[in-house]
Amino acid sequence: MNEPSRATYAIWSLRLGLAAMFGYSGMDILLHPTAWYWAVRGLPLFVQNIINTIGIDTYLMLQGASEVFFALVFLLWVWPRLTRAVALLAGVEMVAILLMVGVDAVTFRDFGPLGAAIALFFLL
Repeated sequence: MNEPSRATYAIWSLRLGLAAMFGYSGMDILLHPTAWYWAVRGLPLFVQNIINTIGIDTYLMLQGASEVFFALVFLLWVWPRLTRAVALLAGVEMVAILLMVGVDAVTFRDFGPLGAAIALFFLL
């Protein structure tokens, strides 16, 4: 019987951790969108204009749904190319948050998921 490699354990650790984070935040955004209004603050004017055009609730529903989608993809092992693409998108999302919001008492935590997403992208 073949023993899973250390890389396999690392990949699944990254996938499960990212799935838990995106699943939790995505579901919470969908269930309690008004509790996330604080997160849509201090954004560049062009981003704020887009959010204002579609509405903050619609924006948050799209954000929550995309994060739940990310979580599901990280849990599925049948589409490695899709998982790799979502890992890249997750990394881009974390970079966008850090660049648009800046590093503060909350966003500094996005460095961990950013590193995990990029590591997963390169491992797949």
